[in-house]
Amino acid sequence: MRGQPTCTALLHAYVQNNLADKAEALMLKMSECGFLRSPMPYNRMMSLYISNGKLDKVPKIFEELKVNTSPDVTTFNLLLTACASENDIETAERVLLQLKKAKVEPDWVTYSTLTNLYIRSASVKDDCLEKAASTLKEMEKRTSRDTRVAYSSLLSLHANMGNVDEVNRVWKKMQGCFRKMSDNEYFCMISSLLKLGDFAGVENLYREWESVSGTNDVRISNLLLTSYVDQGQMEMAESFSNQLVEKGVCLLYPTWELLTRGYLKKKDVKKFLYYFRKAISSVNKWIPDPMLVQEAFTVIQEQAHIEGAEQLLVILRDAEHVNTNIYNMFLKTYAAAGKMPLIVAERMKKDNIQLDEETHRLLDLTSKMCVSDVSGILS
Repeated sequence: MRGQPTCTALLHAYVQNNLADKAEALMLKMSECGFLRSPMPYNRMMSLYISNGKLDKVPKIFEELKVNTSPDVTTFNLLLTACASENDIETAERVLLQLKKAKVEPDWVTYSTLTNLYIRSASVKDDCLEKAASTLKEMEKRTSRDTRVAYSSLLSLHANMGNVDEVNRVWKKMQGCFRKMSDNEYFCMISSLLKLGDFAGVENLYREWESVSGTNDVRISNLLLTSYVDQGQMEMAESFSNQLVEKGVCLLYPTWELLTRGYLKKKDVKKFLYYFRKAISSVNKWIPDPMLVQEAFTVIQEQAHIEGAEQLLVILRDAEHVNTNIYNMFLKTYAAAGKMPLIVAERMKKDNIQLDEETHRLLDLTSKMCVSDVSGILS
């Protein structure tokens, strides 16, 4: 058996690559060789089980750890994370008591995890927001220049609690601590303002970021775009995206998807189809979004927009995402318009799509209607 440092490094690699069987086998060997005298290997295994959703294995690992060594703050933080995964406040509070009894000093992660758990449970437990406010104060006491990432967590948690004044206070505190904010910190602060509905604040901070950062980080641009879309200001959103293109920013799927959804919400079929095509063409392989497709056909059907239905079907066929349900939604649009589509059965056969009872019913229904001069031209 190799030495302890090598085994520890190998265990880390197994955990990083989600190789649970190999990690478990290595832990047995390390136990036989007496290499499990620190909490680190156990912490690695707890992390692996939490990420895999095997939460029932976490307590057992913790008990094994206590036999051979002493838990550290990371151990307790992982136990809290497991509790948070199951929204188990009672067990989480017992873990905190265990931590204090073991005379382990909690860190900002400890209280961040607890705060997040309390916030999520506020709708079902009356005292959770009060507890969240308390743990958030404890978290901030443990936040410093040396734990810079904790400030972003503070911003997000205050935003989740709806504390706009606290969000602004923490941001000013950060500006006093650090010479320059990073892109990630701007992203976190703008996201927080967006969550709080402070659209003017979002735009002002975006302009500030734009003036001090030359990265053209499209994630941050998308936040301002989201602000416009959320407010229904689609002309502003479109103009802003055009400005980004003019600046040489390469827009990716998330940007085009924002515009797609914004125009769909506005029920602007023409613009929706334009940006949906752009979104799909921006990726090598589109991962289907059934809800988006369903919403699109619902809007198109409401408007009896058969040309839109034909164009959407073309886009979906080009993306290799057609099925019986999509063809049925397509046919419902024709039924709503009182028109008969052409060569639908032939198109389905070409796409290797089976007709179901609903398809036959819709084909029979539309066969009694007037022939459309749109059908077949676009497909």
